[in-house]
Amino acid sequence: MSIFIGQLIGFAVIVFIISKWVVPLIKGLMVKQQEAIRVALAESAEAAKKLADADAMHAKALADAAAESSHVTDEARHDSERIKAQLAEQAVQDAERIKAQGGQQVHLLRQQVVRELRMGLGEEAVTKAAELVRAHVADPAAQAATVDRFLDDLDQMAPSEANFETGVTVGLRAASRAALAELVSEFDSVASGLDANGLTTLADDLTAVAKLLLGESTLKKHLAEPTDNPTAKLALADRLLAGKIGDPALKLVRTAVAQRWSTEANLIDGIEHTARLALLQRAGVAGEVDEVEDHLFRFGRVLDTEPRLSALLSDYTAPADGRVALLDKVVGDATNSTAAALLAQTVTLLRGERADEAVIDLAELAVARRGEIVAHVSAAADLTDAQQERLTSVLTRIYGHPVSVQLHVDPELLGGLSITVGDEVIDGSIASRLAAAQTQLPD
Repeated sequence: MSIFIGQLIGFAVIVFIISKWVVPLIKGLMVKQQEAIRVALAESAEAAKKLADADAMHAKALADAAAESSHVTDEARHDSERIKAQLAEQAVQDAERIKAQGGQQVHLLRQQVVRELRMGLGEEAVTKAAELVRAHVADPAAQAATVDRFLDDLDQMAPSEANFETGVTVGLRAASRAALAELVSEFDSVASGLDANGLTTLADDLTAVAKLLLGESTLKKHLAEPTDNPTAKLALADRLLAGKIGDPALKLVRTAVAQRWSTEANLIDGIEHTARLALLQRAGVAGEVDEVEDHLFRFGRVLDTEPRLSALLSDYTAPADGRVALLDKVVGDATNSTAAALLAQTVTLLRGERADEAVIDLAELAVARRGEIVAHVSAAADLTDAQQERLTSVLTRIYGHPVSVQLHVDPELLGGLSITVGDEVIDGSIASRLAAAQTQLPD
């Protein structure tokens, strides 16, 4: 019995414990579980609602997409039709443009072909004409006939009104022209009483003065300074030069210094000019004017055909003695002594101009001293005496001055003549006419 009661008490204790702690715990767990289930059910309902809404939205999106697709399809169809029409129109325009360009290109190609054919025919005609002309003028009589025909045409020319200047007078302004005229007048007075030796000394003295002024820029500036009273300049010239040069040269230097020159360089030009005149006067006294002129012109042609030699002689930065030594080697003993002295004087005083041009100016000055002008004549062959006399006569009539003809033979001219007088050129050569025909061919 006691065992039963003890078991009953133990059962009661267990029940109490279960009801006191276990049952509330289990109830709490069940409540939480129920609450979780309710929350899950609520969430499930909410999810179902959202799913339904999503299905509705999806259905609506599908409907909208279908409508938009239909709209886009309609627009694409309209755009394709419009593009097709535009492309068709553009294709027509491009076809017309290409057709027009093609027509222009064909026209240009046709013009080019015609031009090339005409040019080819023209060149062939000119070439054939040149061959015929060369064959014709190979006969000396035929070549001489071309000169006679040119002289006939030249004889019909009216007198020329050209003014001719030579050497130092070219480019001088009025003051220097007047100064040079006064200096030349004084030279004629001084030189008239001198013999060949005196003229040689005069030329050497004036050349020395010109060299001095070239090397002493300050002295040149003082002596060339424009002034109404040249007393101070004359005193300076006397103090520097008296007893060192002859009286004739000193007198001419005093005359030069007393003048009013446009530029300082023109003073040296004037003194150099009178130095040249002294040697030309010596040639006249010695009766060798023609020989001197001939040597000067021949040497000028040598320099024209030898540009390297002309450049060496023209290099005024090199010592004058070296250039004169080179000149002496070139001219040798065959050149007239007066011509050699003139060439040496010219080379010594070069200061920027080319030697070939300076020598030709010198030769033309020699001719001008006799009151003549120079005609540089180029011919394919030597002229006969009759042709040269007639040419001289015709040119004298045209230019109103006695003319000295300087003939240069150039077989490339083929026939006719080319004449240069001062700045005027009369080109009647056959070669120039053929060249003109060549340049007048169509482009």
